[in-house]
Amino acid sequence: MPKIAIIGAGGYVFPLRLIGDLLSFPALQDSTLALMDINAERLERTASAARELVAHHGLPARVDSTTDRRAALAGADYVVITFQVGGIDAYRQDVEIPRRYGIDQPVGDTVGPGGVFRFLRSVPAYRGIASDIHALCPDAQVINYANPMAMATGFLTSQGVKTVGLCHSVQGTSRMLARELGVPYGEVSYRAAGINHQSWFLDFRHGHDDLYPRLRQVMGERHLRWRDGAGLADDRGDHSHADRGASIYEGGVERVRTSIMDAFGYFHTESSHHASEYLPYFRKTAEMVNDFIPRRWDYYEICAAHDEDGQTATLLDRLKAELAPSVEYGAVIVNAMETGVPSVIYGNVENQNLITNLPTGCCVEVPCLVDSNGVQPSVIGDLPPQCAAVNRTNINVQELAVKAALTGNREHVYHAVMLDPLTGALLTLAEIRSMVDDLIEAHAKLLPEELVQGASAPAVL
Repeated sequence: MPKIAIIGAGGYVFPLRLIGDLLSFPALQDSTLALMDINAERLERTASAARELVAHHGLPARVDSTTDRRAALAGADYVVITFQVGGIDAYRQDVEIPRRYGIDQPVGDTVGPGGVFRFLRSVPAYRGIASDIHALCPDAQVINYANPMAMATGFLTSQGVKTVGLCHSVQGTSRMLARELGVPYGEVSYRAAGINHQSWFLDFRHGHDDLYPRLRQVMGERHLRWRDGAGLADDRGDHSHADRGASIYEGGVERVRTSIMDAFGYFHTESSHHASEYLPYFRKTAEMVNDFIPRRWDYYEICAAHDEDGQTATLLDRLKAELAPSVEYGAVIVNAMETGVPSVIYGNVENQNLITNLPTGCCVEVPCLVDSNGVQPSVIGDLPPQCAAVNRTNINVQELAVKAALTGNREHVYHAVMLDPLTGALLTLAEIRSMVDDLIEAHAKLLPEELVQGASAPAVL
């Protein structure tokens, strides 16, 4: 009977979706689910729904809830991290301060100033979790869902805890591409590798047929010419279900990703809105943004306007009607490790000669075999050199942000943001330093103390 601790269980919808995934596997239906959050009210919302789900299906699972992290972690076999330190108020600073300087981030949680500061304000929590794991459950498998995925997973790994980071961009994009090509998803095979939100589909096949020639033709015809996205579904940011058709987030407005494929040869795994933040080519002017992304998708605005009323109840009703897993990998990992029945997932792990033309020690996203031996990443070898070069521009930011957290050197915070491709395309060094100082001041209560106290060097004008 495994104990699964979920840290950040008071989140909207996703923790309950994860619980439904876990309970959909017969081998996990007698698990102890230790739910933890610092917000007791939100925690109880998830815990109550989980208990109702367990009772409805007559399962032997136990649901515990606590605001004491150590109590949740004690004796845990698996630790799932799913939180955002600072909540919506901190997120607002991540996007609004850079916008005052001309850096518009539709999401702002992966690289760039938003991603760097989302990571840095989470570092004290990661340190505490790692310390508690060493003391209370040293053999636990950590499953990280928190963004920025590469920085967070890389830092947790550096603290000596066994960590894999999970996203749903590979699952979502592969489904979208199959839909765009009119091929049944169950008949598609693919291989992807790179870094989180920038993994490349190295192969995409239908049986023995290479689908890339059709993919380039179809996506080029549909997306390289301007389109207004009329008739596409809105998207509220929950991509943990099965395919729901084209939306303004994924599939419907794909000029950015199609342009990236046209330039670099391969399609990658994150939406055009999000992908436009990671490179310097698409957001130089308002006119250019409108040309590439005619219908805006803004994740901060979605979160700020989030109306939870009824969403938990709706998901609970769906899970009562059918206890079936979503496309998320977390429960798949737990089931495979508990039963020994092998599964393949895409995980974010430390690069130890897995992708040989990306830096050793960086965080890469690769296919992984999972069974009773744990998470076993696949060796990919070299990526196409141009794809690896694109990845390295984002790895630079990730490595320096993690270095700032590990060393307490405030200068590395500036270095990380200076090396962000979009920020460097739009701001001077002096402007970047000023923006970073504003972000440090705004997040001072949440950041590692050494980064707040470290003196800023004077800008050279």
